[in-house]
Amino acid sequence: MLLECIERETGPDPSWSILWLHGLGADGNDFVPIVPELLRPGWPALRFVFPHAPVRPVTINNGVPMRAWYDIVDVDLANRADEGGVLQSVEQVEALIAREVERGVARERIVLAGFSQGGAVTLAIGLRSAAPLGGLVALSTYVPSAGKSRQVLVEGAARQPVFMAHGSQDPVVPFQAGQQSAALLRELGFDVDWHAYPMPHSVCAEEIRDLGDWLARRFAAG
Repeated sequence: MLLECIERETGPDPSWSILWLHGLGADGNDFVPIVPELLRPGWPALRFVFPHAPVRPVTINNGVPMRAWYDIVDVDLANRADEGGVLQSVEQVEALIAREVERGVARERIVLAGFSQGGAVTLAIGLRSAAPLGGLVALSTYVPSAGKSRQVLVEGAARQPVFMAHGSQDPVVPFQAGQQSAALLRELGFDVDWHAYPMPHSVCAEEIRDLGDWLARRFAAG
């Protein structure tokens, strides 16, 4: 079964889709308010898709069930992500991408975005995408199981442009982890547009402005 989603369309017959994955403990409603802040005059019609992650026990939160893209088993980033949970989420989000293709939006016109846990799943999908997406947006996040990145990287994946942003005061996903993940992706051949902001584990107006600039370039390139 497909994940439940919230959808917003900015015009009839959208030619681009943006799938946006929320962070731990939130749901698809979390980033719906970003739509009017992000939109620019002259953009093509867009379909925003905000899926709800499944509810699952989260080890680091004493096993309390909450919406999560994967279990968090350790505070150490190298071992934080439950690999099985990440792969399950990769499959579930790929099913949503396939639905967008069925609805007439070409895969190369689908942008996958995510915040924190959602960003980690976004990057996990990006590494495995032989048929490139229109772009990857990873906010306040990291590459899960980074030591295995070269093993899972598929040919053609590095053609996907990446927007990464992180707060320098982030107490949840350390700023250095974001920097290291951006450097890793560049080593793997990705074009990474990296941005840093004086903020905690959150999103700021300047970040939305810069993301809007980046998306405008994607849309202009077709």
